[in-house]
Amino acid sequence: MRLLILAVLCFVHSTITAQIINTETGTKTTSAKKESKKWYEFIDIGGYVQVRYNRLLETNPNLKCDQCDKSIGENGGFIIRRGRIKISGNLTNNIYFYIQPDFASSVGSSGNVMQLRDAFFDIGFDKKNEYRLRIGQSKIPFGFENLQSSQNRLPLDRDDAINSAFSNERDLGAFFYWAPKAKRELLSSLVKDNFKGSGDYGVFGFGVFNGQTANKSDLNNSLHTVARFSYPLKIKSQVIEPGLQAYMGKYVLPTDLRTTGVKAANGFEFDEKRIATSLIVYPKPFGIQAEYNWGKGPQYNPAMDSIETKNLSGGYVTLSYKKTLKNGMVLFPFTRFQQYKGGKKHEQDARSYDMKEIESGIEWQLHKYFELTVSYVVSERRFEDGKQKNNLQKGNFLRLQGQINF
Repeated sequence: MRLLILAVLCFVHSTITAQIINTETGTKTTSAKKESKKWYEFIDIGGYVQVRYNRLLETNPNLKCDQCDKSIGENGGFIIRRGRIKISGNLTNNIYFYIQPDFASSVGSSGNVMQLRDAFFDIGFDKKNEYRLRIGQSKIPFGFENLQSSQNRLPLDRDDAINSAFSNERDLGAFFYWAPKAKRELLSSLVKDNFKGSGDYGVFGFGVFNGQTANKSDLNNSLHTVARFSYPLKIKSQVIEPGLQAYMGKYVLPTDLRTTGVKAANGFEFDEKRIATSLIVYPKPFGIQAEYNWGKGPQYNPAMDSIETKNLSGGYVTLSYKKTLKNGMVLFPFTRFQQYKGGKKHEQDARSYDMKEIESGIEWQLHKYFELTVSYVVSERRFEDGKQKNNLQKGNFLRLQGQINF
């Protein structure tokens, strides 16, 4: 009862103080109290579309890359590689949401199918949101290039070595992130100011997730765990970001990725664990991006026609340079060398890989809304599964991509 009386008195008091008697005119006026904005007025909508062609100057149509761009090689043509719309906003100071569908996904033989990429929300635990919890489907904090948006990346596809950990880089789970306010602002500015940053995934991150990757149900009762530490440092005009990350869990190879007759122990469930190091020197104007990972995971063994837990290792180095022209156009020449030896659990029979590749090109930003990338690839790939054994392919090809940002 006392609480009810107190509430009524507070309401009456606020009503009276909101009405002011103008002593000069004797008229009553209402205070010009600002009405707060609705939550939907804080929503941002943006995105990008990428259109590619990969077959100019092609020397070997049998050279392919299933987990990267499926239009490389035989029967490839023009492709909408990505068609993303980003919807995000702050519902309150401590609640942020982000949703991103892709309208250019492939499902079986069908292309340009809408598929969910991100759907998560962040809950901040303090006024500065230095401590926050991310819940939903989002990128797994493992590797710089995995976290870097394809909208910002220079090479047209992610490297084989780090990206082989997670198809589409995402999964459903809960992740804790921490970073001081100044570091969060620095990480965000490296994207906003066109220095090819990865975005704000904190200085420290830790999480648990299903382990079967995005848009797929868990197939066992064991969650994966991941941890990452990455610390950006300002040294005069340059920014350097070293990082260390690791994950572990049990992965189940889905039935649709098993060739009839191929064997595996433990019901096609495999222990996997990886650790990766990163060193990023942002292009101011020279840039270096280097990562390497090693560990264990499922891999096809052609000698035994079986899938086994085997060692894996590999990484890449990307060299770049940023040149801003007088007319405002920006050029990013780049070269990346990569190599990987191990399995790819998201491909047929956890396909075995032994590959080396060099990609050199230039990204030409004619305007903030449009950019063109041209690159030349020299590649050597041995990739084997239950349907194709002793499969070594070498070749070169020219790649073209136009990208619209909005």
